[in-house]
Amino acid sequence: MISKILIVEDDPKIADMVGNYLRANNYATCHVADGALALPTFLKEAPQLVLLDLMLPNLDGIEICKLLRQTSGVPIIMVTARIDEVDRLLGLEIGADDYVCKPFSPRELIARIKALLRRAQGSFPPKSTPSGFVLYADEHRLAWNARIIALTPVEFRLFKLLHSRPSHVFARIKLLDALHDDYRDISDRVIDSHIKNLRKKLDAAGAPVDCIASVYGVGYRFEMRA
Repeated sequence: MISKILIVEDDPKIADMVGNYLRANNYATCHVADGALALPTFLKEAPQLVLLDLMLPNLDGIEICKLLRQTSGVPIIMVTARIDEVDRLLGLEIGADDYVCKPFSPRELIARIKALLRRAQGSFPPKSTPSGFVLYADEHRLAWNARIIALTPVEFRLFKLLHSRPSHVFARIKLLDALHDDYRDISDRVIDSHIKNLRKKLDAAGAPVDCIASVYGVGYRFEMRA
């Protein structure tokens, strides 16, 4: 099956370059240059990944990402020319799975896309657990008391890792290394943002938020609840 990538980019040169490179690597593509068209195009085309520029006319990448995350866990790669850490962290806080900074290498972009699609498209049966959660690995979702909790691929991998070793304390840097295997220079505070978003989604589904416990100065652990 050929994966389809939605390119949301208002610079025609970058959009053409990325589109040509993706198609040369056997991906299908669709493209919009206006932020206001991103969500309608996403709903119509049903892509497997979104390459999302941060600065767009009418609706910026942050707002588009928030809208997409209301209904979908599809992998999102943010593209930005603003390289300060605040912008990077903000993109990840609102549900993006990865980012690339302009100018970027097309080969690096392809590697990032392949890694996210490989993680997102793995097919495994749902696994019931003693904690009461059901993991749907192929959809990056959790279920709690028959309620589905839609997570981003990064959030799902984070929960799955913590859940795999109850009571084990994972340091932030270890969690970061497990979630991003390309050794990027990124603050381990990003993990705190992912945990915050994950807890919000657990709480909204009525699941026990305190199952993910903070360990001051170290990191996090999963605690089994009766």
